[in-house]
Amino acid sequence: MDEPIRDTRTLVIQLRDRIAELIREEGLHPGDKLPTEAQLTQRFKISRPALREALKLLEQDDIIYVEHGRGRFVSAMSAVQVDRPITVFESVTAMAGHYGYKPINKVLSISEESPSAEVAEALRLGKDGRVIRIERLRLNDDAPILYCIDYVPRAIIPAKLYDIDWSGSLLNLMEQYRNRPRMSAAKVSAVLLPEDVVQRHDLADFGPALLIAETCFNAAGDPVIYAVDYHRGSHFTFSLVRK
Repeated sequence: MDEPIRDTRTLVIQLRDRIAELIREEGLHPGDKLPTEAQLTQRFKISRPALREALKLLEQDDIIYVEHGRGRFVSAMSAVQVDRPITVFESVTAMAGHYGYKPINKVLSISEESPSAEVAEALRLGKDGRVIRIERLRLNDDAPILYCIDYVPRAIIPAKLYDIDWSGSLLNLMEQYRNRPRMSAAKVSAVLLPEDVVQRHDLADFGPALLIAETCFNAAGDPVIYAVDYHRGSHFTFSLVRK
């Protein structure tokens, strides 16, 4: 019998994930019936209201579906296994780690500047708005795998630029200023690195890249980072589900 749930995630989220694991572990296929509420509450030692909330989340994710009067069933979506879905929001360092890389961040330049029209629009800045521009290269075993430019509104980080360690996680740094990003809206395209970047940083061997340009938002829905990340095509692939 399963142990009671104890970890740092909210109870309903924990339970949702445990039921999803149960579907995989029990080898349930699309169309198979899920155990009853009574069986699940006994198995996970959880209250009926919390269980129903977790089941609602699984239904929203199209992992299960309900037939009134018959019960809950495993949906076709549960059979779709997506490796590194492009819809996951995470730091670049964490993302690279999932591919087995241990990237080292090399800071190429830090500056304060007036934003371009594109950046100003993405960050909703007025005509006098200023941004911090962070240009970095991610290396794995001395090989460049990511070229990244991040723009942050200057008003968010008022500290002197040289007093900050820019080689670490930008998301963690933003959390110190109570503006950690929680989600993003992104555009994806297949490109080559800009020629001036190739020449300036000796990246002739970088090759084709998957460019992800995204605006990151804090919990209040305010844009706090505009990121332009070039993922080396020979090192990264992303997946998606269409429904």
